[in-house]
Amino acid sequence: MTTSVLQPADNKLNVGCIIAIRGSVIDVSFATKLPRIHSILTVDLSDIALGDTEQVVIEVLEQRNAKQVRCIALTPTQGLARGMQVKDSGNPLLAPVGSGILSRMFDVFGKPIDRQGSLTDIKWRSVHRAPPTLSERSTQSQIFTTGIKVIDVLVPLEKGGKAGLFGGAGVGKTVLLTEMIHNMVGKHKGVSIFCGIGERCREGEELYREMKAAGVLPNMVMVFGQMNEPPGSRFRVGQAALTMAEYFRDDEHRDVLLLIDNIFRFIQAGSEVSGLMGQMPSRLGYQPTMGTELASLEERIANTNNGAITSIQAVYVPADDFTDPAAVHTFSHLSASIVLSRQRASEGLFPAIDPLQSNSKMASPGIVGERHYQLAQKVRSTLAQYAELKDIIAMLGLEQLSPEDRSVVGRARRLERFLTQPFFTTEQFTNHKGKLVSLDESLDGCERILNDEFKDYPESALYMIGNIDEATLKSTPNKQASSTTDTASTVKNAAKAAGADNEHAP
Repeated sequence: MTTSVLQPADNKLNVGCIIAIRGSVIDVSFATKLPRIHSILTVDLSDIALGDTEQVVIEVLEQRNAKQVRCIALTPTQGLARGMQVKDSGNPLLAPVGSGILSRMFDVFGKPIDRQGSLTDIKWRSVHRAPPTLSERSTQSQIFTTGIKVIDVLVPLEKGGKAGLFGGAGVGKTVLLTEMIHNMVGKHKGVSIFCGIGERCREGEELYREMKAAGVLPNMVMVFGQMNEPPGSRFRVGQAALTMAEYFRDDEHRDVLLLIDNIFRFIQAGSEVSGLMGQMPSRLGYQPTMGTELASLEERIANTNNGAITSIQAVYVPADDFTDPAAVHTFSHLSASIVLSRQRASEGLFPAIDPLQSNSKMASPGIVGERHYQLAQKVRSTLAQYAELKDIIAMLGLEQLSPEDRSVVGRARRLERFLTQPFFTTEQFTNHKGKLVSLDESLDGCERILNDEFKDYPESALYMIGNIDEATLKSTPNKQASSTTDTASTVKNAAKAAGADNEHAP
């Protein structure tokens, strides 16, 4: 096992001296050998009262001249003073890799923070790694099936691609991420890595408990750079998680699901570091190197001949402004956008994915096939027509619609309910057994609903089921009863939604 990040690479120490401290920015002078860019330096702070030694870790970002370097602190700088000795570790920031990191929780330095003991069977690797070359990348576009109907049918994910997950608090974002991790472990026999950038410690602790209760922790790694940590730490935690993911892809030839929450916090941390280093800000106060920094992270998420790293990234859009530079640069890397709707969540339509706002670059006939593409287009068209008819239903009633429009409303409402799904990770709360639905079963169900095979079944028969055949087990067709029930339900819900929010009514 190689040395850790906080230990010198050899016995010959390169020692410098602090000459200036400005918050998290530290200038260090070296008399003999100047450290390389990205080298890790340490300062020992002795606590006389407690009788122990604490290390302040700093990273070299700039060589000022032949004798001085400018660094950014990765830990709090309280207690530092000019004249203190600084030791050059000779290493860049290192991350632990190997089978020993599974089921563990780490900080940016690769130190366990789950109180489960020390690490065994690991190696250390630099977090600064180049993206795969073009010759190493796989040129085939493959679909990453999640077992979740609405995603696989309408927003297919790319194996080795990046998907953005847009959602606020309380709409089921964590549940959806947890379910994807569960399905990844159970179906693809892969590894899941969760990277929290700028996470609240409360959210990290809750996620850890939920993953443990769901039984997916043995094939999962969690890495956190929390909100209260310095910007340098939050800026590097993404690279640390990617280094772990690259080990499982390249060395163990396993598929990896990398979940990042939140990618905007990575850009924000980079902006803070840039400002602290004295760089002139670019448009809207962002760092001039934002595009390069984001690309260096995103381009490492790729599909190679050894395996694939598929990423689901939570994306915060500042002030809902999609022209913000952070959002624009992030969108250019994404292959799919999944939008969670609070309105759908309030109606119990889980997962609360808005099928009309979500989109995927993989949804083309050349990739998913002609049948899948045509069915997805018909589903979107039906749901779009229903959205346009909601105001008319709320004002005039369902009876004023033409027979064709009434058929469209019925199909759309049955599609909405069929695209709900019970999750394995919520079994203990809902008492509904989780369902993993194949792509063929999902497409078959949508096709049969569009062909009006289930127009005589009550809508409730299609709610929270797996494949479409389960609807026949839950209920029997009753044309008159189902028609009356569905009509009353449609009018009541449409009127309620129109009064609350005409634009996003169910």
